[in-house]
Amino acid sequence: MKKKYLSSVLAASLCLGLAACSNNEKKNVEGAAENVKLTMMLTVGEQGVRDVIQEIVANYQTEHPGTQIEVQFPGSNYESIMKMKMASNELPDIFDTHGWAKLRYGDYTMDLKNEPWAAKMSDTIKPTLTDESGKVYALPLNEAKDGLFYNVKVLEKYGVTPPATLDELLASAEKIKTESKGEVIPMFFSGLDPWTIGQFFDMMANPLLITPPQNEAQALLDGTFDWNKWTYLPEKFKEIYDKGYTNNDLLTAKYADEARLFAEDKLAFAFHTPSSYADIQKINPDVKMGIAPLPAIVAGDEPTFAGGERLALGVWKDTNYPEQTKDFLNYMAQPDNVKKVSDATLSPAALKDVSGGGAFSEYYDQYKDTKVLPYFDRIYLPNGMWDVMITNAQELLAGNITAKKYSENMKSEVERLKAQQK
Repeated sequence: MKKKYLSSVLAASLCLGLAACSNNEKKNVEGAAENVKLTMMLTVGEQGVRDVIQEIVANYQTEHPGTQIEVQFPGSNYESIMKMKMASNELPDIFDTHGWAKLRYGDYTMDLKNEPWAAKMSDTIKPTLTDESGKVYALPLNEAKDGLFYNVKVLEKYGVTPPATLDELLASAEKIKTESKGEVIPMFFSGLDPWTIGQFFDMMANPLLITPPQNEAQALLDGTFDWNKWTYLPEKFKEIYDKGYTNNDLLTAKYADEARLFAEDKLAFAFHTPSSYADIQKINPDVKMGIAPLPAIVAGDEPTFAGGERLALGVWKDTNYPEQTKDFLNYMAQPDNVKKVSDATLSPAALKDVSGGGAFSEYYDQYKDTKVLPYFDRIYLPNGMWDVMITNAQELLAGNITAKKYSENMKSEVERLKAQQK
């Protein structure tokens, strides 16, 4: 009896041992399954910003050896690659929504509203990345707050302050041009890097058509907008060019020329972010640059920034690794990491518990209560209109079309593209 009992105990012990072994093997198998490889694709072009991203990724991988992250920076090919990936429904696990989280990528992104950082989004970025249902489309690491990028020393030398209205900007341009005897260029645009031209129209369309109390927002959305009202912008752009308020070689200038001119205190304003600051500093480490909101156009209106999302990380809704991707995003959202990205990009942080922006943080603090509107084309124009704005501006300056014809072309192209995209 005793022998039978001992045999039963031994058998039971053996079974338990086998079960334990089996469970351990299962754990090992499951642990091995956690050795996943995520892909992350970003639009980031500046090497300094890429280095910061890679550093954060490397730190995460050290702390989470079961997860490897392949970071891809395809540069100018990003949009074409993403369009192909959307067509085949094979997206990266994590990707940069670069201003189009809702309109372009909304159907492909996971809802991130339950993540701990979601409640910390800044008041200015939250409407851009959420919808009426409460869905959160992406993690914003910084946000665009774009306006007039300017040389502080030049403005001080000629007794000019950042203009509150477009008329003040033109008066300042005349003053700088005259008193410098043409040595200092009031504004810079590049025909060889024509996004600088597109920026003028995309940014200044808001103060012309959207920010005034009596505005054209609804008419643009419902298709009843009178495109003759657009003519003001090409007329002003042509006036800026004809009066010598921009570089004479506008149609052949390179964007790289801008950094040199700013560094040599030979340029006052540019219509974009502080993106060229690092290049300017390489030439002149003592340069002092600032950022100010865009001037108002309509009487009684206030200056505003153009903005919205900049570097925002969406998660592919069909990723095989939802928990790992969300865990990495939570790591990216840690205040130290958000600050690193914000400082590297010279853009304000998009989370409330982080102060960033590097050398431009003082300006973002100064204008913290200034309204930030999404870029005009992201809300009011169909996909494809960016190139239309640029091409028509170049044709305008070349004397091939009038400002009125520019507006007519805008109307016909908007109608054509909307019909195509239905």
